[in-house]
Amino acid sequence: MFDMAIVFGTLLLALILFATGKVRYDIVAVIALLIVTITGIIDPVDAFLGFGHPAVVTVAAVLILSRGLQNSGLIDMLTRWVARIGDGRVRQVFSLTGIVAVLSAFMNNVGALALMMPVAIRTARKSGRAPSYLLMPIAFGSLLGGMTTLIGTPPNIIIATYRAQNGGEPFMIFDFTYVGAGVAICGILFIAFLGWRLIPSRKSPASSEELFAIRDYLTEVRVPEGSKLAGRMIYDIGAATEAEVVVVGLIRNGRNIVAPSVYETIREKDILVIRADSGDLQTLLDATRLELAGKEEITEEMIGSDTIGIIEAIIKPDSPILNRTAYTANLRWLHGLNLLAVAREGGRIQSRLKQIRFQPGDILLLQGKKDDVQAALPNIGCLPLAERGIRIGGPKQALLAVAIFGSALAVSALGLLPVQITFTAAVVLMILTSIVSLRDAYDSVEWPIIILLGAMIPVGQALEVSGGAALIAGSIVTAASTFPPEATLVLLLIITMFLSDLVNNAASTVLMAPIAMGIAVDLGASIDPFLMAVAIGASCAFLTPIGHQSNTLVMGPGGYRFTDYWRMGLVLEVIIVIVAIPLLLHFWPMY
Repeated sequence: MFDMAIVFGTLLLALILFATGKVRYDIVAVIALLIVTITGIIDPVDAFLGFGHPAVVTVAAVLILSRGLQNSGLIDMLTRWVARIGDGRVRQVFSLTGIVAVLSAFMNNVGALALMMPVAIRTARKSGRAPSYLLMPIAFGSLLGGMTTLIGTPPNIIIATYRAQNGGEPFMIFDFTYVGAGVAICGILFIAFLGWRLIPSRKSPASSEELFAIRDYLTEVRVPEGSKLAGRMIYDIGAATEAEVVVVGLIRNGRNIVAPSVYETIREKDILVIRADSGDLQTLLDATRLELAGKEEITEEMIGSDTIGIIEAIIKPDSPILNRTAYTANLRWLHGLNLLAVAREGGRIQSRLKQIRFQPGDILLLQGKKDDVQAALPNIGCLPLAERGIRIGGPKQALLAVAIFGSALAVSALGLLPVQITFTAAVVLMILTSIVSLRDAYDSVEWPIIILLGAMIPVGQALEVSGGAALIAGSIVTAASTFPPEATLVLLLIITMFLSDLVNNAASTVLMAPIAMGIAVDLGASIDPFLMAVAIGASCAFLTPIGHQSNTLVMGPGGYRFTDYWRMGLVLEVIIVIVAIPLLLHFWPMY
């Protein structure tokens, strides 16, 4: 009983921390693991065995294979086709949501969404509409698609290996398709024909220029003869004044230098193109005696060129720059990026840039060398929005990537080798054939997810060995005892759905799988429909922006509020319950 109390207390603490987001989810998982280990519920020798769990290996392999498919150019060929879908709203929502769902069946949910977000935004802008009517649908589509295959989402992989550990064969690649495909098809049809109409109309900017109105903050200043800044570096402007100033261009003898180095020497008669608001501009002029130039129209050439670009990027929920400012994140010094503006929830933040602490979903307007920007975005945990670096591998490389990936799927589907082995072999082949570089392989693994899984698997075992899972399962069976046994399946699905709206879907799966097992034992039923119900429920984070990274990523670009998600999400979850239960009972009978 004492062990059970400790486990329940640990889980309560973890759920609170997961839901509030005050501590990142991988750290929360490690804290929970340490508590159940230090208190003796889990043997210290077994504490870190979760990191060698087949589910963890498979998730890492899937992430690398997703990068391989992206690098091969296959996905970019698809996105170019999407650009021709036309202006009809229903057609746009159906096409984009359906394509994201298909991609999510075979690659990471967030990866599929990241590929299609720029396409959706360009599609909306081309149609003269706000992106909000497309972004939430494709985020939900990424979750629906993940339900359909073993590798579509971590919960499915966890459920498959949990079945194998409890006396059965692991679920195969397409075992999830029987129920998942029906749910996904019904969900996509609902979103395309009705769901998007339930999304509150949010005025979103039609372009980055409208959102950030960057030209309103750009000014030309001339370096007069005898200026004390002449002969010094651009870096020294920051030391000369308290003003918040970013030098985005330099005009010298009629030649335009875009995004000049901070070590560029300032000369007399230079014209600096600076980003500053009116107050900072006056402070700069007073402190340095620079002169306002006869301001002409600021053109794109002054702030961008063939090698220098301006890009919109969105901050991921696991970004290393969260809660930091542009200065403390060293955007300029480490990554060569000028931060020009920040937008949050569809509107530009008017505060001074150096005072803004980054949050998940913030949109950054960045200037820098195009190659540097593309290399820096993964390092700072951001995804490109308005444009992205398309890497076309060519038809031969795309065919090779498809052949490797398809062969791994086939071997796994036929049961010739376990999925963690076939997919690891596929990763090695992609590296040997240069589809994925070693750096790409390591960079594409979402290490916070790996840490979360490796730490939470033993915590789930602690819930089971302490008797906590059996207690919860018994309570659910008792609550539904006045109804047919199938009612327990409905209740389990709804509880898992609710949990996934608050915490990471992998964590909710680890916690609910032993409970599902306990319910099946109490009823003397097969564990299969209950495990499948947990897999479906864990992918149904449709009520909040915090339940899944996909929902968080579209919040800023779509201008959504926290309460916008449940308007379409609640109806979608009701439809999923109505569709999923009959399919579960048909394909995975209880008795």
